[in-house]
Amino acid sequence: MNITSKRKSLKKLYEPIGLLLVKTHLTPNIITIISVLLGVLSAIFFYHKMPLAGATLLFMSGFMDLMDGVVARETDRASKFGAVFDWLADKFVDAMILFFIGITYSTPVLTALTVAMNMLHTFIKPVAYAEIGFSNREKGKINDPLEGVGFFGRPETLLTIIFFSILERFDILGGLQTGYIIVATLTFLSLSQRIIYLYIKYNKDYD
Repeated sequence: MNITSKRKSLKKLYEPIGLLLVKTHLTPNIITIISVLLGVLSAIFFYHKMPLAGATLLFMSGFMDLMDGVVARETDRASKFGAVFDWLADKFVDAMILFFIGITYSTPVLTALTVAMNMLHTFIKPVAYAEIGFSNREKGKINDPLEGVGFFGRPETLLTIIFFSILERFDILGGLQTGYIIVATLTFLSLSQRIIYLYIKYNKDYD
């Protein structure tokens, strides 16, 4: 699916809200912190088996994560630190969400594997930047071929969790237990797709 690769077309849907946020004079980094706080609260609600509240807060966290980039661009406050901070904030929220859902609705072994695969799925990109040499930027973001490789990333993970949280509330199709297995499986396959792509394209000696 790879929603991330369709970022340019999706911007038309959420950028108007970001423009409204500009008027609040919140800095991009403050918006990132708000996103993290909402994500942590979401994880706590999942841990206490309140899936709808958890899903609502998770959606809000993900949405605020989109907004920090819009505000940064519109106010000319985009910075290298902000890019790093946003990336780390996303991964902290993802780890919290997947960990607390896992220990509540799944098994310890699957939880550990899912969190690890989720981290690797993201951090394979900066490793590729450093080792292979992607550095060209387009509007502040590194333009790399991995952007379109891997069909199940952060947006798909969050949407899957939100969808199965609704099913959990109404006890349909195994709810979050089933959703967690799906997230684990598709993350593994997507990570494998990225590794295979890099192997085929870059399995050669350094110049």
